Amino acid sequence: MTSEKDTAMLPIFLLAAGSIAYLGRTIRKKRAASGSSGGNPDADLKTMVKRPASDDPFAEWDEEVEHYLPVSAGALGLATAGSLFFPPLSIISVPVSLYASWPIFETAYRQIREHRKIKSEIIDSAGVFISLAGGYYFVTALSGCVYFAASKVLSKTRDHTGKTLINIFEEQPRHVWILRDDAEIEIRFDELSAGDIFIVNAGEVIPADGIVTEGAATVDQHMLTGESLPCEKTVGEQVFAATVVLAGRVYIQASCTGSATLAAQIGDILNNTAKFELSIQTRSEEVADKSVLPTLAAGALALATLGRSSSAAVICANFSEVNRVASPLAMLNFLGTASKNSILIKDGRALEAVNEIDTVVFDKTGTLTLNQFSLSGIYPADGMEEDELLKYAAAAEYKQTHPVARTILEAAEERNIVLPEPSDNSYEIGYGIKVEINGRSVLVGSNRFMEMQEIALTDTVRALQEHSHEQGCSTVYVAVDHKLAGMLELRPKIRPEAAEIIRKLQQRKLSVCILSGDQENPTRQLAGQLGIDQYFAGVLPQEKSEIIEQLQQKGKKVCFIGDGINDSIALKKANVSVSLSGASTAAVDTAQIILMDKTLVQLDRLFELSRDFAANQKTSMAAVFVPGILCAGGIFFLHVGVFGSMMFYNISAVAGVTNALLPSLKKREVNNCEKQ
Repeated sequence: MTSEKDTAMLPIFLLAAGSIAYLGRTIRKKRAASGSSGGNPDADLKTMVKRPASDDPFAEWDEEVEHYLPVSAGALGLATAGSLFFPPLSIISVPVSLYASWPIFETAYRQIREHRKIKSEIIDSAGVFISLAGGYYFVTALSGCVYFAASKVLSKTRDHTGKTLINIFEEQPRHVWILRDDAEIEIRFDELSAGDIFIVNAGEVIPADGIVTEGAATVDQHMLTGESLPCEKTVGEQVFAATVVLAGRVYIQASCTGSATLAAQIGDILNNTAKFELSIQTRSEEVADKSVLPTLAAGALALATLGRSSSAAVICANFSEVNRVASPLAMLNFLGTASKNSILIKDGRALEAVNEIDTVVFDKTGTLTLNQFSLSGIYPADGMEEDELLKYAAAAEYKQTHPVARTILEAAEERNIVLPEPSDNSYEIGYGIKVEINGRSVLVGSNRFMEMQEIALTDTVRALQEHSHEQGCSTVYVAVDHKLAGMLELRPKIRPEAAEIIRKLQQRKLSVCILSGDQENPTRQLAGQLGIDQYFAGVLPQEKSEIIEQLQQKGKKVCFIGDGINDSIALKKANVSVSLSGASTAAVDTAQIILMDKTLVQLDRLFELSRDFAANQKTSMAAVFVPGILCAGGIFFLHVGVFGSMMFYNISAVAGVTNALLPSLKKREVNNCEKQ
C-alpha cells in the first residue's frame, strides 16, 4: 500500500525517471542520424532482390525491436532482482522501462497533436504510467519484454519467409550461353541483352523471346499455347521464353529479354506479402482503436464505483494490442508452411480468399492432362504389320527425348520389339525425323512433314486422322521408302492424381467443372472419367474469362486452375488463380498461387491451409477477448487489481503468439515423427 508521502513524491520520481529515459532517447536519435548503415549483401539473387530501407515498410520498426528488446529484458532483470534481492534495483528499472516504452509515448503524442485522434496508444501509455506509479515494476517490465519478444519473433518469421521464397527461386538455373566473337561464353541471365545470340540445347529452357538464326529444334510450348504436341522450329521462326527445347540445338537472337525478371518477380511477391501483412495489422489496429472509448468508459465506471485501484486495473487491461503482433505473425507462418509444401502464394490475400471459394474450374490441357501420351492406336498401311510399323517408328525416335518419342519407345518395349540401329547418323530434325534403317529410308513426323516430303495420305488415313482429332488424340505418321507405312494414334494421359484431388474437392462441397478447347467428345469422356458433371468444350482462350465472369454473376466464388499464358485473362478474372507452371515460369505467370511441383497433389492442402488460417485468426481474436472479458469480470466482481490485470495481459500475449506459431510447431512435430 502506497503511503501519502510516497504518493506526493510520485510525480517527482516519475518526472526524473522520464527525464532520464528522454535523454537516452535523444542520444540514440543523434547517433542514428550521424551513423551510416553499412551493408553486407549476399551474392546473386539475394543481392538482386535486396530492397532499400526506405522501400521496406517494416525496416524502421524492426530496427526499433532490435534495440528495445535487450533494453526491456534489462528492465525485467533489474525489476526481478529488485523484487527478490535488492529493492533499489527495482527503482533503477523504472527509467529503463520508460525508455523501452518511449515509441508508444511518441506515437500517442503524435496521434493527439497531428491527427486529433484518440488511439490505442493512449491507453497503452496510461497503462505504463499507472502500473509504474503503483509500484508494479516487475509486471511492467515483464509486459514490455513479452511485447518486444513477440515483435522479434514476428521480425524473424518475416525474414525467414522472405529467405524461403528466395531459396525456391535460387534452385533454378540463371545462366545462359551466348555467341560472342565466334566463341560460346556463359553469362548471367540478367546480363542478356536484346540482339545477343544465345544457344539452347535439348532439355534446356529458352530464356528469352527471339528468332531462330541457325539450327532446328522440337519445342514444347504447351504452357503458352495449350498445344499438347511439341512444334518444330527452324531458321526465321519465333520462339518464346520459358518454353522447352525437347530435341535439337538452336541459335536464337534475343528480341525481348527478361533482364532481372526473376529478381523483380521475387520483389513483387515480397511487396505483396508486406502489403497483406500491413492490411492485417491495420485491421488489428482498427479493433484496438475501437476498444479505446469502451475501455475509458469502463475505467470511469470503475473509478466511480470501486475506486482508483480498480480504475487503473481497467486501463491496464488493453488486450487488443496483442493482435497487432499475433495476426501478422500467424499469416507469415502460414505462408512459410505453404512454401514448404511446394505452394508459392504470391499474394497473401489469396490465402484468405481460398476459404471463400465454392467453385473450382480446371483448364484441361496441361492441367488435368499430362504432357505425356499413351499409344491408343496403330493403323498400318500398304501391307505393313503393327509391330513392324512400331519398330520403324521407335528406331527412328530412339535418340529423342520428347514426350511423343518416349511414348513410342515405351510401347515398343512393352511389345518386346527389338529395335534395329540406324545405319548412320543422318538425322534431319525439323518437322520430323529422316533416318536410314537396314538400308531403308524412314520418315516419322506430322502430316505437314509428310506433305513436305511429298508422301501421299490416303482417304482412309485422313478419315482416321479426323476421327482421332475428334477424340482429342494426336497422330504421328510413318513412311518407309517414300511410301506411307501407317499412322500412330496418341492419347493424352490424365494426371494420376487428378481423380483423387477432384474427389477431395467434392468432399469439401465444392462445385468442379472443366474448361477445354477440345471438342465435345474428348471433353465429355474426360469429365466422366474424373466424376465431373459440368464442362465447357470448344472454348477459345479469350472465351475462358467470359465463362468465369458468367459463373461470378451467378454469385459463385471461382478458383481457376490453368497452366499457361493462354489462360492469363481467365486467371486475372477469377477470385483466386492457381497455376501449375513451376518456378522456371513464375516470372511470366499471372496466377496468385503457384503449385511449384507442377502437379495437383498439393491443391487440397491449399484449401486446408486457408481453412486453418481462417480458424487461426478467429482463435487469435479469442486469445485477445477471452482474457479481456475474464479480467473485466475479475476487476468488477472479484476486485482484481493492477497486478492481476497486467498478468492477464501477459497471458493473452503468450496465448496469441503461441497460436500464431502453431503452423510452424505442427510442421516440426511432423518432421520429428518422420525422422523417428
